[in-house]
Amino acid sequence: MLDAASPWAPLLPSARRVTLEVLLHGPLARSELADRLGLSTASLTRLTKPLMDAGLLREVDTANLRGGGRPLQPLDVDADVQRFIGIKLAGFRAYGVLTNLRADILDSASVEITEQDVEAVVARIAELVASLDDPGRPVAAVGIGIGGVVHDFARVQRAVFLHWKDVDLSAAVARATGRPAVVSNDLDALLEAEHWFGDGRDVDSFAVLTIGAGVGGGLVIHDRLVGGPDSGLGLLGHFPVDPFGPICPEGHRGCVKALLTTDAVQSQAALTLGRPVTYDEVLDLVEAGNAVADQIVGRAAHAFGTLIAAVANIAQPERVILTGEGIRLAQVAEARVRAAIAQSRHPEASPIDLRFINDDPLLWARGAAAVAIQRTVLAVLPLRTG
Repeated sequence: MLDAASPWAPLLPSARRVTLEVLLHGPLARSELADRLGLSTASLTRLTKPLMDAGLLREVDTANLRGGGRPLQPLDVDADVQRFIGIKLAGFRAYGVLTNLRADILDSASVEITEQDVEAVVARIAELVASLDDPGRPVAAVGIGIGGVVHDFARVQRAVFLHWKDVDLSAAVARATGRPAVVSNDLDALLEAEHWFGDGRDVDSFAVLTIGAGVGGGLVIHDRLVGGPDSGLGLLGHFPVDPFGPICPEGHRGCVKALLTTDAVQSQAALTLGRPVTYDEVLDLVEAGNAVADQIVGRAAHAFGTLIAAVANIAQPERVILTGEGIRLAQVAEARVRAAIAQSRHPEASPIDLRFINDDPLLWARGAAAVAIQRTVLAVLPLRTG
Protein backbone atom coordinates (compact mmCIF):
# COMPACT_ATOMS: atom_id res chain seq x y z
CA MET A 1 0.00 0.00 0.00
CA LEU A 2 1.27 3.46 -0.85
CA ASP A 3 1.78 6.08 1.81
CA ALA A 4 -1.68 7.43 2.68
CA ALA A 5 -0.29 10.95 2.90
CA SER A 6 0.98 11.04 -0.69
CA PRO A 7 0.13 7.96 -2.79
CA TRP A 8 -0.09 10.12 -5.91
CA ALA A 9 3.40 11.59 -5.87
CA PRO A 10 5.24 8.56 -7.38
CA LEU A 11 2.76 8.08 -10.23
CA LEU A 12 3.91 8.46 -13.81
CA PRO A 13 1.80 10.87 -15.90
CA SER A 14 0.15 7.99 -17.79
CA ALA A 15 -0.86 6.24 -14.57
CA ARG A 16 -2.11 9.52 -13.12
CA ARG A 17 -4.31 10.05 -16.21
CA VAL A 18 -5.88 6.63 -15.72
CA THR A 19 -6.57 7.16 -12.04
CA LEU A 20 -7.88 10.68 -12.55
CA GLU A 21 -10.27 9.52 -15.27
CA VAL A 22 -11.68 6.86 -12.96
CA LEU A 23 -11.88 9.29 -10.04
CA LEU A 24 -13.90 11.80 -12.04
CA HIS A 25 -16.05 9.48 -14.14
CA GLY A 26 -15.94 6.04 -12.56
CA PRO A 27 -16.82 3.37 -12.10
CA LEU A 28 -15.76 2.59 -15.68
CA ALA A 29 -15.54 -0.66 -17.59
CA ARG A 30 -12.02 -1.33 -18.81
CA SER A 31 -13.14 -1.07 -22.44
CA GLU A 32 -14.72 2.35 -21.86
CA LEU A 33 -11.69 3.54 -19.91
CA ALA A 34 -9.37 2.44 -22.71
CA ASP A 35 -11.54 4.23 -25.28
CA ARG A 36 -11.62 7.43 -23.23
CA LEU A 37 -7.83 7.51 -22.97
CA GLY A 38 -7.00 6.12 -26.40
CA LEU A 39 -5.17 3.12 -24.94
CA SER A 40 -4.94 -0.47 -26.05
CA THR A 41 -6.23 -3.18 -23.72
CA ALA A 42 -2.68 -4.35 -23.08
CA SER A 43 -1.47 -0.84 -22.20
CA LEU A 44 -4.41 -0.28 -19.87
CA THR A 45 -3.76 -3.59 -18.09
CA ARG A 46 -0.10 -2.67 -17.68
CA LEU A 47 -1.05 0.69 -16.15
CA THR A 48 -3.91 -0.45 -13.91
CA LYS A 49 -2.30 -3.49 -12.29
CA PRO A 50 0.16 -1.53 -10.11
CA LEU A 51 -2.58 0.97 -9.27
CA MET A 52 -4.79 -1.86 -8.04
CA ASP A 53 -1.89 -3.43 -6.14
CA ALA A 54 -1.28 -0.04 -4.51
CA GLY A 55 -4.92 0.30 -3.45
CA LEU A 56 -5.79 3.36 -5.54
CA LEU A 57 -8.03 1.42 -7.94
CA ARG A 58 -10.31 -1.51 -7.26
CA GLU A 59 -12.78 -3.67 -9.10
CA VAL A 60 -16.40 -2.92 -8.30
CA ASP A 61 -18.00 -5.89 -6.57
CA THR A 62 -21.41 -5.58 -8.26
CA ALA A 63 -21.39 -7.40 -11.60
CA ASN A 64 -23.00 -5.64 -14.55
CA LEU A 65 -24.34 -8.17 -17.03
CA ARG A 66 -24.85 -7.32 -20.68
CA GLY A 67 -27.01 -9.69 -22.64
CA GLY A 68 -26.07 -12.64 -20.47
CA GLY A 69 -22.39 -12.40 -21.43
CA ARG A 70 -19.39 -12.25 -19.16
CA PRO A 71 -19.97 -10.07 -16.12
CA LEU A 72 -18.16 -6.77 -16.33
CA GLN A 73 -16.02 -5.71 -13.40
CA PRO A 74 -15.72 -1.94 -13.72
CA LEU A 75 -12.80 -0.13 -12.16
CA ASP A 76 -13.30 2.52 -9.52
CA VAL A 77 -11.10 4.44 -7.13
CA ASP A 78 -11.07 3.43 -3.50
CA ALA A 79 -12.59 6.65 -2.21
CA ASP A 80 -11.63 5.72 1.34
CA VAL A 81 -7.91 5.48 0.62
CA GLN A 82 -7.49 9.07 1.84
CA ARG A 83 -9.23 11.61 4.04
CA PHE A 84 -9.32 15.39 3.54
CA ILE A 85 -10.51 18.33 5.61
CA GLY A 86 -12.07 21.43 4.10
CA ILE A 87 -12.61 24.62 6.07
CA LYS A 88 -14.67 27.66 5.14
CA LEU A 89 -13.82 30.87 7.00
CA ALA A 90 -17.08 32.81 7.20
CA GLY A 91 -17.52 35.90 9.32
CA PHE A 92 -17.34 34.85 12.93
CA ARG A 93 -17.38 31.08 12.38
CA ALA A 94 -15.22 28.49 10.69
CA TYR A 95 -17.02 25.49 9.21
CA GLY A 96 -15.17 22.23 8.61
CA VAL A 97 -15.90 18.95 6.86
CA LEU A 98 -14.09 15.64 6.71
CA THR A 99 -14.34 14.02 3.27
CA ASN A 100 -13.13 11.05 1.32
CA LEU A 101 -11.32 11.19 -2.02
CA ARG A 102 -14.57 12.03 -3.85
CA ALA A 103 -15.42 14.93 -1.53
CA ASP A 104 -18.29 13.02 0.09
CA ILE A 105 -18.86 14.59 3.50
CA LEU A 106 -18.23 12.09 6.30
CA ASP A 107 -18.28 14.44 9.30
CA SER A 108 -18.62 18.14 10.04
CA ALA A 109 -18.02 20.65 12.81
CA SER A 110 -17.73 24.38 13.36
CA VAL A 111 -16.00 26.73 15.75
CA GLU A 112 -16.55 30.35 16.66
CA ILE A 113 -13.97 32.93 15.61
CA THR A 114 -13.81 35.62 18.26
CA GLU A 115 -10.55 37.30 17.24
CA GLN A 116 -9.43 38.20 13.75
CA ASP A 117 -5.66 38.26 14.12
CA VAL A 118 -3.87 35.54 12.17
CA GLU A 119 -2.55 33.54 15.13
CA ALA A 120 -5.98 33.35 16.77
CA VAL A 121 -7.72 32.25 13.56
CA VAL A 122 -5.04 29.64 12.81
CA ALA A 123 -5.43 28.29 16.35
CA ARG A 124 -9.17 27.85 15.78
CA ILE A 125 -8.49 26.15 12.45
CA ALA A 126 -6.13 23.75 14.22
CA GLU A 127 -8.84 22.96 16.78
CA LEU A 128 -11.29 22.24 13.98
CA VAL A 129 -8.79 19.98 12.20
CA ALA A 130 -8.09 18.08 15.42
CA SER A 131 -11.81 17.54 16.04
CA LEU A 132 -12.34 16.15 12.53
CA ASP A 133 -9.15 14.12 12.19
CA ASP A 134 -9.64 10.38 11.79
CA PRO A 135 -6.97 8.44 13.71
CA GLY A 136 -7.68 5.34 11.63
CA ARG A 137 -7.14 7.18 8.35
CA PRO A 138 -4.89 10.22 8.78
CA VAL A 139 -5.85 13.33 6.87
CA ALA A 140 -3.79 13.81 3.70
CA ALA A 141 -4.31 17.56 3.36
CA VAL A 142 -6.31 20.51 4.64
CA GLY A 143 -8.05 23.00 2.35
CA ILE A 144 -9.11 26.47 3.47
CA GLY A 145 -11.60 28.60 1.56
CA ILE A 146 -11.64 32.32 2.23
CA GLY A 147 -13.40 35.30 0.71
CA GLY A 148 -10.63 37.38 -0.80
CA VAL A 149 -7.65 37.37 -3.12
CA VAL A 150 -5.40 34.32 -2.80
CA HIS A 151 -2.13 33.73 -4.65
CA ASP A 152 -0.37 30.43 -5.34
CA PHE A 153 -2.84 28.43 -3.21
CA ALA A 154 -0.97 29.71 -0.17
CA ARG A 155 -0.91 33.44 0.45
CA VAL A 156 -3.93 35.59 1.28
CA GLN A 157 -3.21 38.87 -0.43
CA ARG A 158 -6.43 40.49 0.78
CA ALA A 159 -9.35 39.38 2.94
CA VAL A 160 -11.53 42.34 3.80
CA PHE A 161 -13.75 40.67 6.40
CA LEU A 162 -10.72 39.57 8.43
CA HIS A 163 -8.74 42.76 7.73
CA TRP A 164 -5.86 40.65 6.43
CA LYS A 165 -3.20 41.57 3.90
CA ASP A 166 -0.32 39.43 2.67
CA VAL A 167 -0.75 36.45 5.03
CA ASP A 168 0.95 33.12 4.26
CA LEU A 169 -1.98 31.12 5.59
CA SER A 170 -0.85 27.84 4.03
CA ALA A 171 2.43 27.80 5.95
CA ALA A 172 0.76 28.89 9.20
CA VAL A 173 -1.91 26.17 9.04
CA ALA A 174 0.63 23.54 8.03
CA ARG A 175 2.77 24.38 11.06
CA ALA A 176 -0.23 24.33 13.39
CA THR A 177 -1.74 21.07 12.12
CA GLY A 178 1.19 19.04 10.81
CA ARG A 179 -0.71 18.59 7.54
CA PRO A 180 -0.07 20.07 4.10
CA ALA A 181 -2.45 23.00 3.66
CA VAL A 182 -3.80 24.68 0.56
CA VAL A 183 -5.70 27.97 0.46
CA SER A 184 -8.17 29.13 -2.17
CA ASN A 185 -10.67 31.85 -2.80
CA ASP A 186 -13.92 30.36 -1.51
CA LEU A 187 -15.84 30.84 -4.75
CA ASP A 188 -13.04 29.28 -6.80
CA ALA A 189 -13.11 26.35 -4.37
CA LEU A 190 -16.87 25.93 -4.79
CA LEU A 191 -16.40 26.08 -8.56
CA GLU A 192 -13.77 23.33 -8.47
CA ALA A 193 -15.98 21.12 -6.29
CA GLU A 194 -18.77 21.41 -8.86
CA HIS A 195 -16.22 20.86 -11.64
CA TRP A 196 -14.85 17.58 -10.31
CA PHE A 197 -17.65 16.20 -8.15
CA GLY A 198 -20.87 18.13 -8.78
CA ASP A 199 -23.14 19.59 -11.42
CA GLY A 200 -20.22 20.53 -13.65
CA ARG A 201 -18.59 17.14 -14.00
CA ASP A 202 -20.57 16.05 -17.07
CA VAL A 203 -20.16 19.24 -19.13
CA ASP A 204 -17.21 20.92 -20.82
CA SER A 205 -18.17 24.43 -19.70
CA PHE A 206 -20.28 25.91 -16.93
CA ALA A 207 -20.63 29.02 -14.79
CA VAL A 208 -21.38 29.45 -11.10
CA LEU A 209 -23.10 32.65 -9.96
CA THR A 210 -23.67 33.47 -6.30
CA ILE A 211 -25.74 36.12 -4.56
CA GLY A 212 -25.58 37.03 -0.90
CA ALA A 213 -23.43 39.59 0.91
CA GLY A 214 -21.85 40.11 -2.51
CA VAL A 215 -22.35 38.94 -6.07
CA GLY A 216 -19.78 36.50 -7.36
CA GLY A 217 -19.12 34.32 -10.34
CA GLY A 218 -16.76 31.77 -11.75
CA LEU A 219 -16.33 30.01 -15.05
CA VAL A 220 -14.99 26.71 -16.34
CA ILE A 221 -14.32 26.59 -20.10
CA HIS A 222 -12.86 23.59 -21.93
CA ASP A 223 -12.59 21.82 -18.58
CA ARG A 224 -10.41 24.57 -17.05
CA LEU A 225 -11.20 27.21 -14.46
CA VAL A 226 -10.92 30.70 -15.93
CA GLY A 227 -9.08 32.89 -13.48
CA GLY A 228 -6.51 35.61 -13.06
CA PRO A 229 -4.78 37.81 -10.49
CA ASP A 230 -8.01 39.69 -9.73
CA SER A 231 -10.05 36.61 -8.78
CA GLY A 232 -11.59 37.34 -5.41
CA LEU A 233 -12.13 41.07 -5.92
CA GLY A 234 -15.83 40.62 -6.69
CA LEU A 235 -15.56 42.32 -10.08
CA LEU A 236 -18.73 40.69 -11.41
CA GLY A 237 -20.74 42.54 -8.78
CA HIS A 238 -20.08 45.80 -10.58
CA PHE A 239 -21.58 44.69 -13.88
CA PRO A 240 -24.03 47.48 -14.86
CA VAL A 241 -27.66 46.47 -15.33
CA ASP A 242 -29.72 49.62 -14.62
CA PRO A 243 -28.49 53.12 -15.60
CA PHE A 244 -31.10 54.63 -13.27
CA GLY A 245 -30.51 52.26 -10.36
CA PRO A 246 -29.08 52.94 -6.91
CA ILE A 247 -25.38 53.52 -6.25
CA CYS A 248 -23.22 50.79 -4.71
CA PRO A 249 -20.68 51.50 -1.90
CA GLU A 250 -17.92 51.84 -4.51
CA GLY A 251 -19.87 54.55 -6.35
CA HIS A 252 -21.16 52.59 -9.35
CA ARG A 253 -24.72 53.36 -10.37
CA GLY A 254 -27.05 50.50 -11.17
CA CYS A 255 -24.57 47.64 -10.85
CA VAL A 256 -25.80 44.25 -9.67
CA LYS A 257 -24.21 44.79 -6.25
CA ALA A 258 -26.39 47.88 -5.74
CA LEU A 259 -29.55 45.92 -6.54
CA LEU A 260 -29.03 42.27 -5.73
CA THR A 261 -27.06 41.72 -2.52
CA THR A 262 -28.87 40.81 0.68
CA ASP A 263 -27.95 44.21 2.17
CA ALA A 264 -29.22 46.05 -0.92
CA VAL A 265 -32.57 44.25 -0.85
CA GLN A 266 -32.93 44.75 2.92
CA SER A 267 -32.05 48.43 2.86
CA GLN A 268 -34.36 49.21 -0.07
CA ALA A 269 -37.21 47.35 1.62
CA ALA A 270 -36.61 49.04 4.98
CA LEU A 271 -36.57 52.47 3.34
CA THR A 272 -39.79 51.82 1.43
CA LEU A 273 -41.64 50.03 4.23
CA GLY A 274 -40.48 52.50 6.87
CA ARG A 275 -39.21 49.88 9.29
CA PRO A 276 -36.28 47.47 9.71
CA VAL A 277 -36.73 44.20 7.85
CA THR A 278 -34.67 41.06 7.35
CA TYR A 279 -33.84 39.58 3.96
CA ASP A 280 -35.98 36.50 4.54
CA GLU A 281 -38.85 38.67 5.76
CA VAL A 282 -38.77 40.59 2.47
CA LEU A 283 -39.07 37.32 0.57
CA ASP A 284 -41.83 36.14 2.91
CA LEU A 285 -43.72 39.37 2.16
CA VAL A 286 -43.39 38.69 -1.56
CA GLU A 287 -44.87 35.23 -1.12
CA ALA A 288 -47.67 36.76 0.95
CA GLY A 289 -48.52 39.18 -1.85
CA ASN A 290 -47.03 42.43 -0.49
CA ALA A 291 -46.80 44.82 -3.45
CA VAL A 292 -43.92 46.92 -2.07
CA ALA A 293 -41.69 43.92 -1.39
CA ASP A 294 -42.71 42.41 -4.71
CA GLN A 295 -41.53 45.49 -6.60
CA ILE A 296 -38.13 45.49 -4.85
CA VAL A 297 -37.56 41.79 -5.36
CA GLY A 298 -38.81 42.00 -8.94
CA ARG A 299 -36.19 44.66 -9.69
CA ALA A 300 -33.48 42.52 -8.13
CA ALA A 301 -34.68 39.45 -10.04
CA HIS A 302 -34.54 41.40 -13.29
CA ALA A 303 -30.96 42.44 -12.48
CA PHE A 304 -30.00 38.83 -11.79
CA GLY A 305 -31.59 37.58 -14.99
CA THR A 306 -29.81 40.29 -16.98
CA LEU A 307 -26.49 39.24 -15.42
CA ILE A 308 -27.12 35.55 -16.15
CA ALA A 309 -27.93 36.38 -19.76
CA ALA A 310 -24.77 38.47 -20.12
CA VAL A 311 -22.61 35.63 -18.81
CA ALA A 312 -24.39 33.17 -21.11
CA ASN A 313 -24.10 35.46 -24.13
CA ILE A 314 -20.38 36.14 -23.65
CA ALA A 315 -19.05 32.81 -22.38
CA GLN A 316 -21.73 30.44 -23.75
CA PRO A 317 -21.50 27.90 -20.91
CA GLU A 318 -23.46 24.68 -21.21
CA ARG A 319 -24.84 25.13 -17.69
CA VAL A 320 -25.25 27.92 -15.12
CA ILE A 321 -25.28 26.97 -11.43
CA LEU A 322 -26.90 29.42 -9.01
CA THR A 323 -26.25 29.45 -5.28
CA GLY A 324 -25.25 31.65 -2.33
CA GLU A 325 -26.91 32.68 0.92
CA GLY A 326 -29.28 34.94 -1.02
CA ILE A 327 -30.32 32.41 -3.64
CA ARG A 328 -33.85 32.13 -2.25
CA LEU A 329 -34.63 35.40 -4.05
CA ALA A 330 -34.04 33.74 -7.41
CA GLN A 331 -36.22 30.82 -6.37
CA VAL A 332 -39.08 33.02 -5.12
CA ALA A 333 -38.90 35.17 -8.25
CA GLU A 334 -37.70 32.51 -10.70
CA ALA A 335 -40.26 33.41 -13.37
CA ARG A 336 -39.02 37.01 -13.42
CA VAL A 337 -35.38 35.89 -13.49
CA ARG A 338 -36.13 33.73 -16.53
CA ALA A 339 -38.12 36.53 -18.18
CA ALA A 340 -35.15 38.89 -17.81
CA ILE A 341 -32.86 36.25 -19.29
CA ALA A 342 -35.15 35.90 -22.29
CA GLN A 343 -35.22 39.68 -22.82
CA SER A 344 -31.43 39.76 -23.16
CA ARG A 345 -31.03 36.64 -25.32
CA HIS A 346 -31.45 36.05 -29.03
CA PRO A 347 -34.82 34.33 -29.61
CA GLU A 348 -33.07 31.42 -31.31
CA ALA A 349 -30.44 31.00 -28.60
CA SER A 350 -30.33 27.67 -26.79
CA PRO A 351 -32.18 27.53 -23.47
CA ILE A 352 -29.89 28.04 -20.48
CA ASP A 353 -29.60 24.98 -18.26
CA LEU A 354 -30.08 26.57 -14.83
CA ARG A 355 -29.29 24.57 -11.69
CA PHE A 356 -30.15 25.84 -8.22
CA ILE A 357 -28.11 24.72 -5.21
CA ASN A 358 -29.44 25.65 -1.77
CA ASP A 359 -26.77 27.44 0.21
CA ASP A 360 -25.07 25.69 3.13
CA PRO A 361 -21.77 26.61 4.83
CA LEU A 362 -20.75 22.95 4.51
CA LEU A 363 -21.09 23.27 0.73
CA TRP A 364 -18.34 25.90 0.79
CA ALA A 365 -16.21 23.85 3.20
CA ARG A 366 -16.56 20.89 0.83
CA GLY A 367 -15.24 23.17 -1.90
CA ALA A 368 -12.10 23.79 0.14
CA ALA A 369 -11.70 20.03 0.58
CA ALA A 370 -12.10 19.57 -3.18
CA VAL A 371 -9.19 21.92 -3.83
CA ALA A 372 -7.06 19.95 -1.35
CA ILE A 373 -8.05 16.78 -3.22
CA GLN A 374 -7.15 18.34 -6.57
CA ARG A 375 -3.75 19.56 -5.45
CA THR A 376 -3.00 16.17 -3.91
CA VAL A 377 -4.14 14.13 -6.90
CA LEU A 378 -2.20 16.37 -9.28
CA ALA A 379 0.83 16.11 -6.96
CA VAL A 380 1.25 19.86 -6.71
CA LEU A 381 0.37 20.26 -3.05
CA PRO A 382 2.86 22.20 -0.91
CA LEU A 383 4.67 19.68 1.27
CA ARG A 384 5.42 22.14 4.08
CA THR A 385 4.23 20.79 7.40
CA GLY A 386 6.51 22.65 9.73
